Amino acid sequence: MTVRTAIADQQGSDTWLSKVPEATAVFWLVKILATTVGETGGDALSMSFHLGYAVATLVFLVYFAVTLTIQVRARHYHPAAYWAVVIATTTVGTTTSDFLDRTAGLGYVWSSALLFAAVLIVLALWRAVAGRIEYDRIVRPRDEVFYWVTILVSNTLGTALGDFAADSAGLGFERGSLVFAALLLVVALGWRFAKRVPVGVLFWAAYVLTRPLGATLGDTLTKPLAEGGLDLNRVSASLTILAAMFVVVAVQHWKSGGRRRVAASATE
Repeated sequence: MTVRTAIADQQGSDTWLSKVPEATAVFWLVKILATTVGETGGDALSMSFHLGYAVATLVFLVYFAVTLTIQVRARHYHPAAYWAVVIATTTVGTTTSDFLDRTAGLGYVWSSALLFAAVLIVLALWRAVAGRIEYDRIVRPRDEVFYWVTILVSNTLGTALGDFAADSAGLGFERGSLVFAALLLVVALGWRFAKRVPVGVLFWAAYVLTRPLGATLGDTLTKPLAEGGLDLNRVSASLTILAAMFVVVAVQHWKSGGRRRVAASATE
């Protein structure tokens, strides 16, 4: 099996099978749902089931390793495999960030700064090694490795940013959600109108920002009323969001017709 599977279409031209979905509005909706369930699910395991941040992180790392193996072995984009890995990175990011912030005692400011630097380092290495930063044409193993490492680090950063905005900055969960939604709107406008800004940069900026948006939304749903939340059960909230994700992804996959093909010339 080779990831670089060249396919002759009906006209005889070479195309490649992309292993990730196209960055559409539906993609971002599902991403926000995934980050929200990552927050509620991560908190359910570490808090509701009293495993603690360290043990919960190890459990989710095993889940991440299993889902990532399935994703890497796939020959093309498969929605169940792809979004399972995304959820794994959000749950790992939730418990890892909480461990750094609270158990290790770094605090929200230092952990956010260190994780932000880590995201920049990964993207810089990707640019230096591959000559470009991809976001929706992932066909080579090298790019797939950088892709998932970037997602894992950015989702961990997003958790720290969400907690920083809600707690350290004193915005609370609802106002924190509005701030990150506004920042995402700025990125969306840049995507639409700022033609000189590389699309890859805007994509990864949006990817980072959707995580604290989902984190603050998740906290809004499950935190106690005294802390500004709605005090919903973490497990039932996680299952409800997962069900919504399943419906949206299934409908989108059915409408798109399955596999994504990208021009070979665009990836060489």
